[in-house]
Parts: sequence; C-alpha cells; structure tokens
Amino acid sequence: MKAIILVCVLAVTSVWGQAKPQLRFAWKEVDYAWDTPADKENAIKDGKFVSAHNLPLGLARWKNKLFITVPRWKNGVASSLNYVDVDGPQDQPLKPYPSWKDNLVADTEKSLPSNNSIISVFRVFVDACDRLWVMDSGLADILGSPNQVAGPSLAIFDLNTDQLVHRYFFKVDDMKEDSFFANVVVDVDKDTCDNAFAYIPDLGGYGVVVYSLKKDDSWRVSHHYFHFDPLAGQYDVGGIKFQWTDGVFGLALSEPRENGYKTMFFHAFSSTKEFCVSTELLRNYTHLDKDEAFHDFKLLGDKGERTQASASYYDPKTQVLFYTQVNRDGVGCWNTNKPFTVENNALLFSDASLYEFPNDLKVDSEGTLWLLIDKLPRFIYKGLDANEVNYRIYSISTTDAIAGSACQA
Repeated sequence: MKAIILVCVLAVTSVWGQAKPQLRFAWKEVDYAWDTPADKENAIKDGKFVSAHNLPLGLARWKNKLFITVPRWKNGVASSLNYVDVDGPQDQPLKPYPSWKDNLVADTEKSLPSNNSIISVFRVFVDACDRLWVMDSGLADILGSPNQVAGPSLAIFDLNTDQLVHRYFFKVDDMKEDSFFANVVVDVDKDTCDNAFAYIPDLGGYGVVVYSLKKDDSWRVSHHYFHFDPLAGQYDVGGIKFQWTDGVFGLALSEPRENGYKTMFFHAFSSTKEFCVSTELLRNYTHLDKDEAFHDFKLLGDKGERTQASASYYDPKTQVLFYTQVNRDGVGCWNTNKPFTVENNALLFSDASLYEFPNDLKVDSEGTLWLLIDKLPRFIYKGLDANEVNYRIYSISTTDAIAGSACQA
C-alpha cells in the first residue's frame, strides 16, 4: 500500500508542481510559404496540395531554424521537409527545405526527380557538425495508394550552406518485407565529423540499421528486444481506441562513457519496457559472435501501464532521458543515475486538451526541450476539425521541466 501511495504522490507532484511548457507554434491547418499565390492555386488544382492531408510529425532545432517534417501519409503533401523561424510568429507558414523544387513532388512519381528531392520524412536529426540527417522513407500516399517513389535513404545536408553533401540508399540486406524506416539518431564527435555513425530503427521489420559515413556502408542488427510487446499494443487517445504493432522506434544516445562509446537507450513503440546497448556493439556488429552479442543487450525495466512512447531523447546536461507519453497525453522522464523503476519514471506534464498525441521531442544544444503535438490518431482514423488548433509545438528548459520531480538529481 505504501508503494502505491508513493506512486500516486509522485504522479500528482510531477504533473502539477512543475513549470509548464511555453506554446511556441500552433496551427489549425498547415500552409506553406509559397513563392506566389498562383503557385499555391496550381498545386491545389494539380492535387499536389491538399491542406487537410498535411500533418507535422518530427522536429529538430538548429540556430534560428526549427525543422518540421510532414510525412506523405495521404495524397497532396506539398513539402515533406521544412522549417520555421524560431523567433517568428506562432502560426507562420512552413518553408520548404532546402527548396520548393526539392519538395513539391507528385505522389505518382516513379523515381526521384533529382538526387536532392525529398519524398517523405518522419524524423530528422541535427548533429554536432552542423549537419541535418534526413531519413527519407521514399514512400508517398502511405494510407491511400502507396507508391514507393524511391528506396529508403539517408540525406545529409550541410546546414551552413544548405547543400546536400551526401545521400545513401539502403541495401537490400538492410531491409525486410515489412521494413519501415522513420527515425534516425547520429553518433559523432564535432572533432571527427567524418567518422559519424547513424542508427536507424526498423519499426516494421524489428531491427536497427547502422550506417558508417566513413565507410559509406550499412549493416543490419537483429535482436528480440526490437520487437513489439503483444500486451502493449492497445492505445486510447482522444477517445479513439486502436491497436499498433510498431517495434523499435525510440532511440537515444548518452554522452561518451569511459571507453569512448555511448549507451543507446531504445524501446519499441508498442512496449512499456526500456532497453540499452553499447554503441561499441552496434559499430562492430558484423565482426562479433552473434550468440555472445545477444546477451550484451540489457533490459533496464518497465515504465508501467499505458506508458508507450513514440520518441525519446537523452539530455547530457541533466543526464535525464525524456520521452513522449502518447497514451497519457504528456511527457515522461527518467534520471539515468537512478534505478529504472515506475517510481523513478515521472510524468512531467499531462493534459488531454493541450498535449493530445505528443509525437516527437528533441533537446537542442542550449538545453531546451522541444515538443511536437499532432493528434495523429484522429488524423488517421477520423479526420481533424479545421476550426480547431490541431498542431502545437512547445518548449521548456530541461532543468525547469524536471524541477521537483523524481527526475531531478
């Protein structure tokens, strides 16, 4: 009984005793910074822009740019990779990145119009070397008439020049029949930018693809812990009940450990458990005994019922792992210096009207936590009300976010 009381007290104090995130951006429907009104009219006429089908999903901050992705869930997504000005208006239109020409692509295309073209992006990552890593699934009109315009690829942009510096298409061996790549995290030191590694979870094929920039090569890592938990596939968000079988999706990297390698925290989307593994294993996986390597993946623990998380991010400043709480309309956290228990996994803030389906979060170089809310289940299963605010982006400093919670040191 004492443990139950403690959990309840932590839940109340952590949700209500904190500083609240600041609303930075909000939209009823997404629009873009068109070059001319005629361009917009033509895009609508040609079916390249259907406003109601454009849903923001991923984000990342670099200087005064806040990147926002819009996957091609349905037909008529005008631009999948975009940004807004951090110091700009709350409802400013999205600006295609790196250009309109690279994003305004017909859903029926049979190949990439150019090597710079962006088809459908879920998540992006800004690394320590001022580069934007873009995981392009290459799949258009996912929920309608799916069209694999091009194979999954990583596109890497130099943020100082806005130029594409490299694009890597996944190998056949990297993929399974049900593979779906929607996330990427990058492991690199700012002093050795050419020795970067990217880790890309396969939420449909239950694996992780590792990419080496120096070798320009990739390999697939398999493990039971990458699969979804059949007892955690039930969701209830915004009054909509649904079942998902998404496997490994949320990845987060610690600071370097004593041996120079980082810890990768990971979880399946449809799971309440958290796991970890050293990046040393991921980088050298092709040379390891797979039976021995199996045991180097560790279970950290279980966050508790209804704690499925779409995204997570490790903040080196506070040594706290932040993660979305899609079934609880909020954000949770765990201080990595404490045991991984239900009591030590705090619900920082929760509000069904403000944070319905927190989809992505990132911590920027200044220690600010950014959070994107998008009502994805309504978008998929019901449709959104264009008269309501449907998409929101919040920010809060990581130290303010955890103050007074179980995640504070």
